[in-house]
Amino acid sequence: MPNDLRIVFAGTPDAAVPSLRALVAAGANVVGVVTRPDAPLGRKRVLTPSPVAAAAEDLGLPVVKAARLDAEATERIAELSPDLGVIVAYGGLVREPLLSAPTHGWINLHFSLLPAWRGAAPVQRALIAGDEVTGAAVFQLVPELDAGDVYARTTYVPGADDTAGDVLTALAERGSELLVDVTRQIAEGSAVAVPQSGEPTLAPKLSLADGLLDFARPASEVLARFRGVTPEPGAHTTLKGERFKIHAARRSDGGSLPPGTVEATKGGVLVGTATEAILVERVQPAGKAAMAADAWFRGQRGDVELGS
Repeated sequence: MPNDLRIVFAGTPDAAVPSLRALVAAGANVVGVVTRPDAPLGRKRVLTPSPVAAAAEDLGLPVVKAARLDAEATERIAELSPDLGVIVAYGGLVREPLLSAPTHGWINLHFSLLPAWRGAAPVQRALIAGDEVTGAAVFQLVPELDAGDVYARTTYVPGADDTAGDVLTALAERGSELLVDVTRQIAEGSAVAVPQSGEPTLAPKLSLADGLLDFARPASEVLARFRGVTPEPGAHTTLKGERFKIHAARRSDGGSLPPGTVEATKGGVLVGTATEAILVERVQPAGKAAMAADAWFRGQRGDVELGS
């Protein structure tokens, strides 16, 4: 890759790390990395650098930590004299004058087939909606949310039991290759972007409430929501009025049960829905650690109904 193109990379979570590493491995001239500030993690709330910050330190790259891309962050980025901004899941909006600061503007790796699922949670929303095909796209950042012209895209067919975490991991790797190709084309002057076509759909950030499983719905819908909210914000139901987390679930051939009714089976427990029962393999009752579903069920007395 021509290394005279000065690149500023912006990203925060694990899903952005493959793109940063791929750019550096391809010989890109990454002059700075922008990421969100250290965040308190774990029970002891220890301030911890973002995955991108940790990767940048490992790669020996200068880091700008900013909670939002305000005037101060814009000034620090402008001091790097970037020719191109590259953003992957930074967690904040790029507005003017920063949007136009790099000579070639900003390109964004987004984990959907735009214009489908514009917004913060494209993979999660696609799975909840039951999309059989998803993907990633590299596009030119514009003021309107995820609406810029698209340079390249790649499709991906999730496995039947893949969660949002699984799909995002796969797309982060595939997307990093796509991003490197587009960056190389921009550096060489051969990149071509085309306007998005079709009706946009929106993918707003998920809340804790989005993780609630309704066993009165068909099994396909219950599992689609489970896959879409796993691992974040997490799938849950209630048991005797308390929050009850579900960490692993999939299709079963165990017949049908009344919605929410639990029955023991090999490898877990069956939980009834409006159609066939689903297999739940790992759970976390309120105030306890995660455990195998069958081990939890053996400790229960009498009939058990989730959603109660």
